[in-house]
Amino acid sequence: MIILGVSGLARSVSFKKEHWPCLDEREYRISQGHDSAAAIIADGAIIAAAEEERFDRRKHSNAFPERAIAYCLEQAGVSIDDVDEVAHCYDYSRYRRIFAIDPVSRSLYDDVFSKQSLLAEFSRRYPRFPLSRIHQIGHHLCHAASAYFTSGWDDCLAVVVDAMGETQGISAYTAHGGVLSKIGEVSANNSIGILYSLVTLHLGFDFNSDEYKIMGLAPYGDPSKYGPIFGRIVQLVPDGTIRIPILGLNHSRDERENYLATRAWLSANLLPERNPRDSITQDHCDAAAALQACLDRTMLHICERFGEKAKYRRLAIAGGVGLNCTANGRLMRSGCFDDIYIQPAAGDDGAALGAALYCSSLAGETRNVRMPPPFLGPGASKAEVEGAIRNFQDQLTVAYFETLEDACEQAARLIARGDVIAWCRGRMEFGPRALGNRSILADPGGPEMRDRINALVKKREAFRPFAPAVSLEQVDRWFELPPGTSLPYMITVVDVRPEYRAQLPAITHVDGSARVQTVSTDDNPAFHLLLQAVGRATGREMVLNTSFNVKGQPIVNTPYEAIETYLSTGIDYLFLENALITRREKVSAN
Repeated sequence: MIILGVSGLARSVSFKKEHWPCLDEREYRISQGHDSAAAIIADGAIIAAAEEERFDRRKHSNAFPERAIAYCLEQAGVSIDDVDEVAHCYDYSRYRRIFAIDPVSRSLYDDVFSKQSLLAEFSRRYPRFPLSRIHQIGHHLCHAASAYFTSGWDDCLAVVVDAMGETQGISAYTAHGGVLSKIGEVSANNSIGILYSLVTLHLGFDFNSDEYKIMGLAPYGDPSKYGPIFGRIVQLVPDGTIRIPILGLNHSRDERENYLATRAWLSANLLPERNPRDSITQDHCDAAAALQACLDRTMLHICERFGEKAKYRRLAIAGGVGLNCTANGRLMRSGCFDDIYIQPAAGDDGAALGAALYCSSLAGETRNVRMPPPFLGPGASKAEVEGAIRNFQDQLTVAYFETLEDACEQAARLIARGDVIAWCRGRMEFGPRALGNRSILADPGGPEMRDRINALVKKREAFRPFAPAVSLEQVDRWFELPPGTSLPYMITVVDVRPEYRAQLPAITHVDGSARVQTVSTDDNPAFHLLLQAVGRATGREMVLNTSFNVKGQPIVNTPYEAIETYLSTGIDYLFLENALITRREKVSAN
């Protein structure tokens, strides 16, 4: 069978703008259905997956994933007519009566959430496709399926934590023999994901977008200052659930839509709301630290209690909160589980994959194997690379290498002498992390490198840390991990060994931690070859690795975007497959 999974709610933001026309632009992020994506499975095997943002160039796009679908179909070598089933990662049908309470809610259901709205989107684009083949699946069930059916385990506990599904903020499932069975849930009225996002907004960042900035800001603060407040806000219940009373303060339609009463409570009891244009103070750092500590404690409580209930020692996680690397590291160090797997595209883009996997499991076709680093997006042909270079030929000097080995040796020499390079080859990553195919790379030992890349390349906040990519063979040398520890998804924070922190200033955060990505010959042979070359040049098989984009821009997809972004930044050199690209006015690399 060929199964297409999709995520996103195309009318969500436009509906909110029609009914709440005068909000701050950041408040339109308080809505469902962002990060739309498509994934395709054939006979149980994952063929392709991609986010719509990589095509329409709108970060966290909620547009109908038409171009992502087109890519997936092309990669699978089929047309839409060949697809046996389409699975969408929301199913609001059971809540229809709840939405009938007032005219706005009724319209929200009809225009945004209903199956008829989904079918209309498909009919406009694929008028001949049989609508009977299109199915809706519960959002958290899709997340759980995305984690379980890519874990490689026959049985485990699957925990989903996000802002909200249809009405849930947390769900826990036992997973055994290809079957997911729910054993508990927490309503979105008590969602730790929503609370984290609201405090993110309160601190001057974007709801449902900038939560990772809070994670990066937290180590600069003292959690004890505001810790008692968060201790009262989030109440841990012995059965593994939680209560967050301040999320229940919103009663009117406007209050519920934008959490106005909760946000007023935060202003009165936590600290005043920060304008995004204002400076970040120590109070903001302290509030971020307390929030992160609260999330760490909450995630440990949820997973530990449901693990005891399920009697499983293996844990699979999905949902947007699963992208919080600090909480993941705390879970890993807790010893509550023998093994923990976080689905690398844990956000709503990954729910498209989960929808397809769940349908495949019902047909008895899912192949439950551990997901390698998800290089499931588009790659570029030689003709596409050459065409992009021709578009910018008046601005570029290009050198071609006969082999990958030669390209790696030259890249390693540049990194060793302190240059910043972009490394773009192979198929694009699915999910938010650049894992070596759409990356900006540099020497982690350069004391000025972090500030330089933040200011001149990424053009982002100075407090933001960078991650190291290190060979699997050397991970235990530099980080406090057992030999051979595989962390291929850049999704867990660990400690840098104290004796090396001063030597690795560009990837060591202020608290001595780092968001590690391990690289092996099985994960990404080309990137591993580069790390080996860097090791010969620097003595460390390690680079600073950050995504190839600038602030507010999705990760580059095409060769054209790679060159365009390179030319607009302070990146020194661009490796596009086996071509070394340099600005024409720059002195040639030696």
